[in-house]
Amino acid sequence: MPVQIGLWRVDGTPVRVRPARMPLEERLEAIIESDPAMLGQDLLIIGRQVVTSFGSRIDLVAVDVDGDLHVLELKRDRTPREVVAQVLDYGSWVQGLTDDDVRGIYNTYRRSGNGPEFDEAFADAFGATAPETLNTSHHLTVVASEMDDATERLVTYLATGYDVPINVMFFDYYEDDGRSYLARTWMLDHNATAAASRTGTAARKQHPWNGQDWYVSFGEEESSRNWDDARRYGFVSAGGGKWFSRTLRQVPVGGRIFAYIPKTGYVGVGEVVGEAQPADEAVLTVENTAVPFRSLDLRGPYRHHIPDPKDGEDYREWVLPVRWLATVDRDEALSKQGLFANQHSACKLRHQFTIDTVTQFFDLD
Repeated sequence: MPVQIGLWRVDGTPVRVRPARMPLEERLEAIIESDPAMLGQDLLIIGRQVVTSFGSRIDLVAVDVDGDLHVLELKRDRTPREVVAQVLDYGSWVQGLTDDDVRGIYNTYRRSGNGPEFDEAFADAFGATAPETLNTSHHLTVVASEMDDATERLVTYLATGYDVPINVMFFDYYEDDGRSYLARTWMLDHNATAAASRTGTAARKQHPWNGQDWYVSFGEEESSRNWDDARRYGFVSAGGGKWFSRTLRQVPVGGRIFAYIPKTGYVGVGEVVGEAQPADEAVLTVENTAVPFRSLDLRGPYRHHIPDPKDGEDYREWVLPVRWLATVDRDEALSKQGLFANQHSACKLRHQFTIDTVTQFFDLD
């Protein structure tokens, strides 16, 4: 069962705000299209009302930072079970899409809005280059305001029993004092279903992700950051433009990171204990005391030159709190041919050889 939202207005005597019937369901597609972050993750919408090879239309198609496709289907006036059957049918079509197919869907969508090329849009959305292989996995999401018990049992059975990458997102609608609000909840644990099965040929192209491990590149430079600081106070960081910081902000609390200094090697493994925050706002726990990041005795400046303050770019340094499980000095870093290395500030670590080699080096399970 999804978590039930309770909402109170507390600017005086507490008054519970009751959910109302959603008059926005016909508008919800446009709302999600304009701000897909409301789904709880960074997505780039690449198609709306996408026509499949069998003539049906998918409400929204999106891509995430790993190049995985997301099918988003709204319930509208159909019964929930009809929508589940429809989205499974869409999944059977989506799994066979090639890189050219995905880019073709985006190009059709782009022409309707005169947007940038796919790679430009991807870099702008995620601060990273598009993966060499798109659609190595896909995710199916039913968007609804309610779900009957039978449909809930069906989705749970498919997702937990057979690793079908399907989930349901609920939107609760509230009205209070002339204002309207939407609150979202997932039917199933979103982190658990995010690592659902790889499919078809794509599964053979890329290792499945274990749902836990992340690669983080700690670009140590005198003008920006210092590994001694990160090791001492428990953090990693990235910045100087959203190209560098956006992927770091994707790493969730509870994730395990493998810290890598470019041209040096792997220097630490740790658990993320807080969300990434701008350096000017970040607070770290040092010896059981909450300390503002800028108050720490730091060797690095963690600031960046801003070429044009009016260009809207986010040049801030972002700090991700970490509880280190094991670290070494940069001079003792693990460097070995065949270990994974990437230009991204952070990405899901799927390379089993690297996971095994680094955990063995640090004597971790």
